[in-house]
Amino acid sequence: MMLGYRLFICFLLWGGTGLCYSHSLGLIQRDTQGLVSSKPTPPVLVKCLEAQLVVTVSKNLFGTGKLVRPSDLTLGPQGCRPLPSEVSDDVIRFEVGLHECGNRVQVTHDALVYSTFLLHTPRPVGNLAILRTNHAEVPIECHYPRQGNVSSLAVQPTWTPFRTTVLFEEKLAFSLRLMEEDWSAEKTTPIFQLGDTARLQAEVHTGSHVPLRLFVDHCVATPMPAKTTSPHHAIIDFHGCLVDGLSDSASEFRTPRPRPDTLQFTVDVFHFANDSRNMVYITCHLKVTSAEQAPDQLNKACSFNKSADSWFPVEGTKDICDCCNTGDCGTPGLSRWTPLDQLTVSQWQKPAPRRRRHVAEAADITVGPLIFLGKAGDSNRGRWTSDANDSMLLGLGLVGSMILTLAMVILGLPRRQRDVSSPLVCPVSASQ
Repeated sequence: MMLGYRLFICFLLWGGTGLCYSHSLGLIQRDTQGLVSSKPTPPVLVKCLEAQLVVTVSKNLFGTGKLVRPSDLTLGPQGCRPLPSEVSDDVIRFEVGLHECGNRVQVTHDALVYSTFLLHTPRPVGNLAILRTNHAEVPIECHYPRQGNVSSLAVQPTWTPFRTTVLFEEKLAFSLRLMEEDWSAEKTTPIFQLGDTARLQAEVHTGSHVPLRLFVDHCVATPMPAKTTSPHHAIIDFHGCLVDGLSDSASEFRTPRPRPDTLQFTVDVFHFANDSRNMVYITCHLKVTSAEQAPDQLNKACSFNKSADSWFPVEGTKDICDCCNTGDCGTPGLSRWTPLDQLTVSQWQKPAPRRRRHVAEAADITVGPLIFLGKAGDSNRGRWTSDANDSMLLGLGLVGSMILTLAMVILGLPRRQRDVSSPLVCPVSASQ
């Protein structure tokens, strides 16, 4: 009796039972695979996809034969419009993201519930002041179980996992060391002769981080530890171009890498002209990227091959080194054409802007002083050796004199004691 009464009321209010059938969609049945089922020929169909909501609306929404117009239908609080449709189409389609159109999300114990509504707002046609359809609002919900996926594909989160954030906020331990000729251990003395080759190894200790790849962005040599000292000499520039190899040297990166988090390179030793200190400090800007990221113009290690008259990368495609010839490698950075004493401290402390947020950390590391002597037989070195020998002979002479004096004192002491203890006999002459 109650059901018959409700149908009678709907018939009087809406002109038929079509709309009552639409609202009884309960109206809309859903499953966890994103498909929506209802009674035969439903006026509204909803598909809950992995990241998208698809709503299909029959133009005969009320089941009365009076077709609704696409311009009278909107979805959600923000009033999203339907997709363009042909006049001959019998349906009107909406395709929106789960987080679009003002959709609301509610977290329950076992599901994520996205809710919105389909709104029909009829407007008079032309100059007429009458309406033949009614205002209607159809609620729509999509339920996603929290313990599984809505499809066979893995769900890609749109947020950054907390564990990843913690890892990338941890401080990385960078190092730059002088190495022995066979690269097996750290060099015990920083003394070189002109003509020698300095071997440097840059490393980053990743700890519990995701795998990282280390790059040397730029290096500069100065006669003092301060990075803004003049004179200066660029060794690596333009985000990983070993520009020292362009001159009369064989400086280069060592290939292949021992590990992604280690980068080795050689530098032919030198000293600054008209500088009597014969000491050089090398300061390098080290940075890391994800090991999965392919090297590019901003993250590379390129050496110049004189025989081929071209640049070659430690890894990656050869074209990433093309910018080493022009010095334009993507973003402003330290350039060998910019006098070092014109750089501000902030330009050193702040790395160049990066396009990738996965660059986690960077640091400036200084190694030195590297003490450069002349070649074997150099007059300076001979003078230092002669001075050292003279000092040694003088010291030995003083020690010998002290030992001889002490021995004479010790040997003379018993004799003096005997002289004191013996009676003194004076000769006496007899008188005639």
